[in-house]
Amino acid sequence: MTNILYITASARSEGSLSRMLGERFVTGWTQGAEAGDVTRRDVGANPPPIISESWIAAAFTPEAERTAAQREMLSLSDRLIDEVRQADIIVIATPMYNYGMPAALKAWVDQIVRIGETFSFDLSRGDFPLEPILSGKTLVLLTSSGEFDFAPGGMRADMGHLVPHLTTVSKYLGVDHIHTVSIEYQEFKDTRHDRSIAAAQAQVDALLVELAEGRAAALA
Repeated sequence: MTNILYITASARSEGSLSRMLGERFVTGWTQGAEAGDVTRRDVGANPPPIISESWIAAAFTPEAERTAAQREMLSLSDRLIDEVRQADIIVIATPMYNYGMPAALKAWVDQIVRIGETFSFDLSRGDFPLEPILSGKTLVLLTSSGEFDFAPGGMRADMGHLVPHLTTVSKYLGVDHIHTVSIEYQEFKDTRHDRSIAAAQAQVDALLVELAEGRAAALA
């Protein structure tokens, strides 16, 4: 069985294209033979708190030396990290806000990328002292944007920081494989937008088949 962690980050509860793609993927997956548990975390509606100086101090204090207040401060982070640990596939459905990830999604990332939990730190490794602790996970990144052509080589390739940022931090979520599906042209609402929606839906359906076949082959 395959466990899904489903993260939604849109501030919109209605009319969100990223949520639409996310629901399409999760609904399709749960109908398959490999369906396992689905953990839903709506950071768009319920954003985690932004980390603070006190949070950082607690995270860098050895566990055995933490005060009760520090343990309480890290309790949400502990739950969020455990959700990531238990997931085989992480689905992040998010819009692009101001050319990057929504603040609520960044707050979720900051609660999870934590020393001793999702990465280790050792200066003997030289210029790359950080090393991920988790591994073996697949990230399905479902995005929407008002403009278009953010992919490498596109006219706005240097403006789109959502996918590159999440790709960079994904290794600290234990991600080894990434699949991205995007809807563009939302602000234009023309035939290009309609085609982008249809293409993204078809890509999600094809991805469901690809991942199911891959899981089945791995278990054979």
